[in-house]
Amino acid sequence: MYAFFKKRYIIPAVAAAFLFVGVSFKEDFFEVAKQIEIFTTLFKAVNANYVDDTNPGELMDHAIKSMLADLDPYTNYFNEADVVKFKINNTGEYTGIGAMITRKEGKLIIKEPYKNFPADKAGLKAGDEIIQIGDVDLSDFKDDASQLLKGAKNTKIEVKYIRQGKTMTTQIVLDEVDIKAVPFFGKIDDKTGYIVLAQFNKKAAFETKEALEQLKRDGAERIILDLRGNPGGLLNEAVSICNLFVPKDEVIVTTKSKIEKHNNTYKTLREPIDTQIPLAILVDGKSASASEIVSGALQDLDRAVIVGSRSFGKGLVQRPVDLTYGTQIKITISRYYTPSGRCIQALDYLHKDKDGKAIRTASENYNAFKTKKGRTVYDGGGILPDVVLEEAKSSAIADALVKNDGIFNYVTNYYYKNPNLGDKIPTISDADFLDFKAYLKKQNFSYDTETEIALRNTIAAAKKEKIDASITAEYQQLLAALQKSEENQLNENQKEIKDLLLDEIIKRYQYKEGLYQYYIKSNPEVKKAVSILANAPEYNKILKI
Repeated sequence: MYAFFKKRYIIPAVAAAFLFVGVSFKEDFFEVAKQIEIFTTLFKAVNANYVDDTNPGELMDHAIKSMLADLDPYTNYFNEADVVKFKINNTGEYTGIGAMITRKEGKLIIKEPYKNFPADKAGLKAGDEIIQIGDVDLSDFKDDASQLLKGAKNTKIEVKYIRQGKTMTTQIVLDEVDIKAVPFFGKIDDKTGYIVLAQFNKKAAFETKEALEQLKRDGAERIILDLRGNPGGLLNEAVSICNLFVPKDEVIVTTKSKIEKHNNTYKTLREPIDTQIPLAILVDGKSASASEIVSGALQDLDRAVIVGSRSFGKGLVQRPVDLTYGTQIKITISRYYTPSGRCIQALDYLHKDKDGKAIRTASENYNAFKTKKGRTVYDGGGILPDVVLEEAKSSAIADALVKNDGIFNYVTNYYYKNPNLGDKIPTISDADFLDFKAYLKKQNFSYDTETEIALRNTIAAAKKEKIDASITAEYQQLLAALQKSEENQLNENQKEIKDLLLDEIIKRYQYKEGLYQYYIKSNPEVKKAVSILANAPEYNKILKI
């Protein structure tokens, strides 16, 4: 009787709940309702019968987050505490220290202080490890420590930090932090303007428009828009930035979903600033989302020459949905498509390889599309530039050095060994490169390649099973071979790594502004863009003008 009651009333109740939130499961409905019933009975059974006391909230939190992790990295569940923390971070008067900070291996590290902001004024430098904020010792503080560095304007915060092994203290005076979407713009030569767009925040289009108009007043007759390293942001800002260069009522991007109401077409809404000025856009493997909308749309509309390397390929659209009891989910609802119909998304999270990783479309399976003037462009994820530069591509070894702070930590030591470099641009010599490799070896730097991780796991398992003694010789041989391979990769990609070292060194002494000043004189991607824009026949040939 109870089983009959459950089937008769629980499943219809679930159906009513789905209808209430406006979700249609069509032929999948019964399967969804069935699985929810199975999960409900399992959840009750575990909590009622497990040998030790359980925490239902924690169990459910882990269950939901594990389920969503199998979909894509962007669909995320926020429990009540997560939602409250998010609201604290995003409401009220925003004040802060004006620095990029990161927490790694339990340490709070200053990655980059921004010029003339509170952290910089307090004397904090990249590489400083903050160990105490006010009365809070961070060694015992497991929550988001960056919250301790926020408060009302003019609040004074005592900070204790470690620099090069020495413990030091300073006082930070909080202030409003307004990080610019366009941190730099200027002229490369008499006729070429250069605009760096670092993020798509709510001021991105306004700041880009101001930069463009100022450069035109200063005599610029062609423009380079640098989107390298730009992770994206607000969709409407991307559309508005395209609108600076293309006419009103032009389709910039569409979103497609299995749910009709999420299918949208975004067009330009205003009169443009300049539809004729020659335009080059720089992208790389870290240009994502809104950056790809801008570069992809202007490529499809034959309005700009794209220069660099294939962009990241983040074409999934998320939307927050409020759930019960103050919880929330940010869920992927659709995909982005450029005006020609290309899907920006690179990784297929629905289909995984044998290791459980999302599959990337093979080049032989790319689909061809046509731009407005009939040029052939391809999908495959991300935006493939019209002019592909090998030097713009990043190698796996360089990515590992950046991700695991090999370059960052080496340059921190370099900075304190060379305190008087000032605004000089050093040359990274072969001797410097040898010193860098020696530093990595001395620090036992871990590249965290799949092979390296698998090898470490193997010896760990062998030790646990007490058989490591019998395979020690073979393990050491494999380790030596792996290290030799990594050193070969370092040598093969020496120029790229030297460039990354130089970029980080310039930032330490001259901030980001100094790095951009260096780019307009010496960066190969910028130089290539300048040469294309200066050569009207070449520019017109690429765009079929």
